[in-house]
Amino acid sequence: MAGDALGLWNHGSMQILVLLSLGLQFILFAFAGIRRREDAPIRRFLLWLAYLLADSTAVYAVGHLSFSSTMREHQLVVFWAPFLLMHLGGPENITAYALQDNQLWLRHLQILVVQVLGAAYVLKKNLPGSGGGYLLRLASFLMFGLGVVKYGERTWALKCATLESIGVSVKTQPPAIHNHFHPQDEASDEEFLVRRAHSLFHICKRAIVDSSVIEKDVVEGHEEYTTKMMHKAELWALMEIELSLMYDVLYTKAAVAHTLFGYLVRVVSPLTAAASLVLFQLTAKQGYSRADIAITYVLMGGAVFMETTSLLNALGSSWTFAFLSTTRWQWLRYGALCNERWDRLRRLVVSLGYRYKPRRWSYTIGQYNMLHFCTRPTSTPLTSPLLGRLAKKFGPSEWWNTKHYSASADLPVYIRRSISNYMRRLYSKGKFNTGLLRKKWGEHPLDRRGLYGEGILKHSLGVEFQEGIIIWHIGTEAFLAKSQRAKAEGAAEHVHAIRVLSDYMMFLLVDRPYMLPGQPQKRIYQRICEKLVALRSLNSKYDLRNGMVRNLFRVRDPPNSRTSRVAEREELANILYDEYENHEFSHTAPRLIHAARLAKELLAKETGGMPDTLDLVLEVWMDILVYAGNKCSRNSHAQKLNSGGEMTTILWLMAEHLYQASL
Repeated sequence: MAGDALGLWNHGSMQILVLLSLGLQFILFAFAGIRRREDAPIRRFLLWLAYLLADSTAVYAVGHLSFSSTMREHQLVVFWAPFLLMHLGGPENITAYALQDNQLWLRHLQILVVQVLGAAYVLKKNLPGSGGGYLLRLASFLMFGLGVVKYGERTWALKCATLESIGVSVKTQPPAIHNHFHPQDEASDEEFLVRRAHSLFHICKRAIVDSSVIEKDVVEGHEEYTTKMMHKAELWALMEIELSLMYDVLYTKAAVAHTLFGYLVRVVSPLTAAASLVLFQLTAKQGYSRADIAITYVLMGGAVFMETTSLLNALGSSWTFAFLSTTRWQWLRYGALCNERWDRLRRLVVSLGYRYKPRRWSYTIGQYNMLHFCTRPTSTPLTSPLLGRLAKKFGPSEWWNTKHYSASADLPVYIRRSISNYMRRLYSKGKFNTGLLRKKWGEHPLDRRGLYGEGILKHSLGVEFQEGIIIWHIGTEAFLAKSQRAKAEGAAEHVHAIRVLSDYMMFLLVDRPYMLPGQPQKRIYQRICEKLVALRSLNSKYDLRNGMVRNLFRVRDPPNSRTSRVAEREELANILYDEYENHEFSHTAPRLIHAARLAKELLAKETGGMPDTLDLVLEVWMDILVYAGNKCSRNSHAQKLNSGGEMTTILWLMAEHLYQASL
């Protein structure tokens, strides 16, 4: 068996490599878009594997061609070298897998030079010099030129996608602003939003490279236009689409493809590939093996398909709208946009069966609850999950705990509406000042009610941001467990919104601390968990070994499932409150004392007649959420776009737009 495999490789290694390289290109083309909306670990791992293998396979194949003696028996394989250059150029919808790949554009430039020289050496050394090989030589030169251009285009796209290059483009490229009539206001709802997003995209580009405070002289003259473009547009949808456009710039060829040179390449490329296919069809094929001829046709067909798809993508893409809006040729802008010729062309491309990927966010957020985690079954051979014990044995027990006890939840419309209304009030015209950005997380809703000066409410926000999240997360659970207003009819929506935002911030703290500002509080979090588990073990009335068989084979134990131990969580919250509400301050459990005192203070406000304690708690969490988005590093926001995006990124960009409109 091993001998057969070795023999197959010795006699058909090049055939295997070029078909593998082509197959990987189609995999990338088909599945690269999953990163735009989803954070699917298994599919992203397979895509990452294909991304690495695609470059490695093509580079190895070119080297194999340069030094192999295969061409003595398979003379046609020399014609495959230009196709490998095209494969190194990659499909339109993925240039970088991660943001760091863009920083390595100089390495790709070096590899480009080496691979082009290698392919040129293969062609010069092995192509037939005269006679019937003329047509094959001409086809080879055409495909070689196309391969060089496509690979060079990818390298240039990586360079243009660095944050430094985006910063330069903000200063050199005009915004897609039109001061003339355009039928975009009469377009369909989704098309209307996409075009509005393009018109405001300069704000997103500036925000991704600059600070969150926008100087007035930078936007002078644009604030009225920004307000006009945001009018009648759903803010959430507008931000989602702009971030999708930023994903295009950072991780695809959009920044290069939608330029004058890019459009010329896309028009010429399918014609070049088709001409090469015709030339190969006319070439005499005596002396070539039937398998090599078939593989060559497959490569040619793949090239024609990919380049034709690239042309259709360019013609029908909304990026063409942005290009036409900013072109210096007024006759082209007028003829294509104002006369709706481009709109008709876009509809024609769609009618041919080309479908555009949705640019909306998935509306799912992570959920993690500390009290849910701390009420897990005791760690015994009959209660703790088998996979968890395996993870603990081999090391990644913290990773297992995070994934096993977390989940994704849909973000309801009323929560999105509450957040956007809160932000509109925060950034309302005439009221906003840059001092708000320098306030402490959660300070604004407390200060607005005159409560920030009162001791525990102020101190409960913590010294460090992530410490404040932990205190308010536990304090919120204790307050909701004790509050009569939270159990009243009609309060369910408010309570659900509070829990969703609280669990979301804890999810970021535990699973994605890079999306939060401030110093990580990993050790504090672990110690608090240990104290809560110990507190429960001494006081719980529930059987800590409950559900042995079910827990033993459970793969996930999310906080929002039907078996999420709601009663146990509420019991633990009550135990915590009763233990620490009147406890003297101690360095042994300072955060738990703060959390219990926070809950006690909120309950006192509620019983004292304060009508909106639930509103206060919700607004504090919304303020913490907005602060997290504003203070998170721009690099982290950009990195997260390649795995579905994050709600804090949407809110950060929303704040940028609302601030500019408020000037």
